[in-house]
Amino acid sequence: MGQVIRSSGYRAPAFRSPPRVVGQNRSIRRRPDGSASIAVALRGRAQVAVVADMIDGVVAANRLHGVASARLRDDLWDAVCVLVAPEVMDTGSSGHRAA
Repeated sequence: MGQVIRSSGYRAPAFRSPPRVVGQNRSIRRRPDGSASIAVALRGRAQVAVVADMIDGVVAANRLHGVASARLRDDLWDAVCVLVAPEVMDTGSSGHRAA
């Protein structure tokens, strides 16, 4: 994910687990230097939910909206799918890009 984030011109946050706030699945800590740390809960959650929180955390940490957020989300999901399940990338006419 870090490579995709940086190649898109954004800052890759640090990741940690679990979030310090009890009951939260994801939290963001911003530092004065502009960097961010994303904490994601892992225990008792589906892997796809964890990955979704990581991707959403990256978008939030970079304060992206609209087209920029959609483009980065798509790129990150493409990268994750290629690593985890390459056959998922053959989506035919579903509207998603193939890698």
